[in-house]
Amino acid sequence: MKRTLIKSLVLSVSTLCASVTSAFELSASERLQQLLQEHWQTANKEQVFFRKDPDAFRMNGKLPEMSQHGRDRRQAYNTKLLKRLDNIALEQLTPEEQVTYRLFKYERQTEAKSYQQLDHFYPLTYYSGFHSYFAGAPANMSFLTKKDYQNYLISLADFPRYNQEHIVDLKQAIKAGHTHYCETFKNYHKGISKHIVDDVTQSDFYGPIANLPANFSQQDKAYFTEQTTSLIKEKVIPEYQKFYDFFTQEYMPHCRKTVGISELSGGKDYYKYLIEFYTTTDMTADEIHQLGLDEVKRIRGEMQAIINKVGFKGDFKAFIKFLRTDERFYTDSERDMLEKASYITRKMAAQLPKWFSVLPRQTFDIKPAPNGGAYYVASDGSGTTSGTYFLDTKDLKSQPLYTLEALTFHEAEPGHHFQSAIAQEVDMPEFRKTLYHAAYGEGWGLYSERLGKEIGFYQDPYSDFGRLTYEAWRACRLVVDTGMHAKGWSRQQAIDYLAENTALSMADVIGQIDRYISWPGQALAYKIGEIKIRELRALAEQELGDKFNIRLFHDQLLKNGSLPMALLEELTKDWIKQQKS
Repeated sequence: MKRTLIKSLVLSVSTLCASVTSAFELSASERLQQLLQEHWQTANKEQVFFRKDPDAFRMNGKLPEMSQHGRDRRQAYNTKLLKRLDNIALEQLTPEEQVTYRLFKYERQTEAKSYQQLDHFYPLTYYSGFHSYFAGAPANMSFLTKKDYQNYLISLADFPRYNQEHIVDLKQAIKAGHTHYCETFKNYHKGISKHIVDDVTQSDFYGPIANLPANFSQQDKAYFTEQTTSLIKEKVIPEYQKFYDFFTQEYMPHCRKTVGISELSGGKDYYKYLIEFYTTTDMTADEIHQLGLDEVKRIRGEMQAIINKVGFKGDFKAFIKFLRTDERFYTDSERDMLEKASYITRKMAAQLPKWFSVLPRQTFDIKPAPNGGAYYVASDGSGTTSGTYFLDTKDLKSQPLYTLEALTFHEAEPGHHFQSAIAQEVDMPEFRKTLYHAAYGEGWGLYSERLGKEIGFYQDPYSDFGRLTYEAWRACRLVVDTGMHAKGWSRQQAIDYLAENTALSMADVIGQIDRYISWPGQALAYKIGEIKIRELRALAEQELGDKFNIRLFHDQLLKNGSLPMALLEELTKDWIKQQKS
């Protein structure tokens, strides 16, 4: 017995020594690669991908664990990753690997901060929430094989746990006084009740069954139809009813009466964290507020020049009212809206080779948004799904035609479709392909709107005014977001400011302000990111003179995927030096 025990101990020690020796024998590059692969495997197992665009949520079998236990497990793993990163010598890595190392460490440090904050109290925003992302997921997915459908069944069956874990977090939020503003969320229950249907075939979750692959056998078709129908009826719809009852009977009676997040316990620190998270800068709320005021003033002057150009008789306020009420600026047809957007994308596609030397291979679709709003959802990277540009066709009065060019360049190409598709097609670690820094992503989208004018669009002065009203809208965000969350502004004060300085429809103005109230900090990313990109382009043009090549500059901005602003600036300056030599 003793001999057996001794042999076992000797073997265990030998194995441990061998693994330690093996680890030290690995080069820094190999250790980094090993760590990244392990992290990606863990992220796929957890189904939680830190700093990924929430609009791109998709089901893949078992749903993420959103409980405190799940957060604690992910926090502990993240801490281990940071310690392991410290044992990899940065100087021993190639230049490309150093970028990956620094970016990965930045993400892990930011993730570490997130566990100390209040994010889990806010799984809902004015436009969306865990329940709407779950309902919207099937529209973002490809159902081609039986495995796809088996995974779908697992996801539907797991929804009760997923739903309950979010309800537990929201109950804790009530106790902590971190609920949403009453006026902003007064109609939120309608977005939940729409999924409580009597006819299962009318459920969003029935979509994959309505289009079963033709090559499935009749037996398979019958099986998946029966199983999916049963799960929707017995699991999913009752859970939406459960969430609806909790929301209306427990959550909303405790909704908060104050607008700004900073007025809540721990709210000032939380808003500071959110500013850093979304802008990837260390700017203060005061600095951002003043930047917004300055930008609004500059853009307002350009808008007035167009009013003068079209010969409008009246002041700025009268012109805005004219745009909001004249029928020529709106369509009453969903198909007409989609066709007009499609035409704009095709006209832009023909011009892009002049401005980019690297074009994405992936395609994108244009569809009505299931929950309203306009946004882009990237491909899942498998090669079986396209990107999707979603348009709000439910409320056509909220989408004037004079802003359609700017919106399309932002959401489709050369905006979000370009940046996401190219990132997925570049040879770099998997975590970088889906990474989404709001300042980079939305900054590029806003830059793309402006780029459209250089390319030759906005020939209609009203459309050019629409471009400017979008830019003014993003500048106003800097003012109203910080105004409400750091300076004590009221909701009405913010509504009035946005309405007076943009040509957005009043429905959009109100909706946008409620979005900023419920999603502090996110709206700051657009203008801050765009200003940084424009600054870098101006620097490159100044430094390179005749050697400046706009196609190469755009390629440089996109080839590394999503980056925090400081790293984007550093890499761009390095590129400028290389171009000089």
